[in-house]
Amino acid sequence: MKFLTAHDVIKHLYSLPHLHPKNDLSFIKRILSSLGDPQNKVKTIHVTGTNGKGSTSYYLSNLLQKAGQKTGLFVSPYVREFNERIQLNGQDIPNSDLVKVANIVESKIELLQKDDPNFALVTFEYETALAFEYFYLNRCDYAVIEVGIGGQHDKTNVICPEVSVITTIGLDHEKIIGPTIEDIAHEKSGIIKSKKPVVLGNVPQTVLPILLKKANETKSSVYLLGRDYTVETTKNIQYCFKNHQIVFAKRPLVESYDIAIAVTAFYLLHLPLEEKMIEKAIDQTNIPGRYQIISKAPKIVLDGAHNIQAMNNLLSFLHQVKNKDGRLYCLVTMMKDKDLKQVFDLFEDQDKVTLTTVPYPRATKLNDFPAEVREKYAYDANYCHAYQNLKNKLSKNDILLVTGSFYLVSAILQVEDPINASARD
Repeated sequence: MKFLTAHDVIKHLYSLPHLHPKNDLSFIKRILSSLGDPQNKVKTIHVTGTNGKGSTSYYLSNLLQKAGQKTGLFVSPYVREFNERIQLNGQDIPNSDLVKVANIVESKIELLQKDDPNFALVTFEYETALAFEYFYLNRCDYAVIEVGIGGQHDKTNVICPEVSVITTIGLDHEKIIGPTIEDIAHEKSGIIKSKKPVVLGNVPQTVLPILLKKANETKSSVYLLGRDYTVETTKNIQYCFKNHQIVFAKRPLVESYDIAIAVTAFYLLHLPLEEKMIEKAIDQTNIPGRYQIISKAPKIVLDGAHNIQAMNNLLSFLHQVKNKDGRLYCLVTMMKDKDLKQVFDLFEDQDKVTLTTVPYPRATKLNDFPAEVREKYAYDANYCHAYQNLKNKLSKNDILLVTGSFYLVSAILQVEDPINASARD
């Protein structure tokens, strides 16, 4: 099979299964080996965490670029289009390069299938192989690699990074890497590699010993938030690590520890960059789908918060900044495997919530929401109609929040700006 267009590639990727019967790394290792192990030919930083891993990855990518490094970035999910998943120096992979790399990977798959007809990749393995091959072909100095889910068994866990990063640990994806927070901590500790430093962020004390034990076993130096580096937020964000002290501008709903984690990981690479340039790199970083304001009066906010911790932070902030004369309208869908009841408990009684869905297999339909949620809130299966209906109700002091899933955020961006949301060079 030969791909002719990026549409062909993406269509094929999403026709593949999502999971192997056996949850190991044997398939991704075989395809990477047939490609010449491109993941070993580029320096990497590996990032995991229940929340903040995407933001931290974007900050790290920008810091590396400011330091003059040719920088790859592999993140998920995408907000506007698939090409966001694989970036080079802050630019999405062009369609022509996506086709080129996919044909290279596909040719190797066909060769492997001659010896083993049962050999096949799942979607995320294929995407991971695309990213590593693209970064190698473009001779990246560094690539920032965000895990898909977890750590130990994640398909990206085939690298020996210069630095490992664990941003936070909380309850999410319990059915896959849980069910307990201790199980999740064990899984995420799997990215800690022998004699390579690890930066730990906002980690609960209850599971910190699990991570420290793994670091001790691998002889990895640990840099722990609050012990080895600090961050304080008042009118601005004050960061301190060793003899480095930097002040960053405070940004709405930006977790200060995401910034601190990224800067600490960057310092461990020992790349020359003035503190003013570090400050500039952070301040200029835009993170798609995270507190993304698409209208100011009335305010319309898109945020892909999809677990308890992220949603609590988001709603707490919006309830604080909301005008006393205004209302908070919310359009929400989530994935079926999330803690739906606990998330909806975070909304206040006066919040005007509308439930919806998106055309994605894991997305909640009406009967997937808990009974008490269905009884309390209106449901509109047509997200376009639901969104326009809420927009029409807004006064200038109101806020409309679209949240619960990056898939919904992406869908609403298509509604608001269908040309720019899908256009490519």
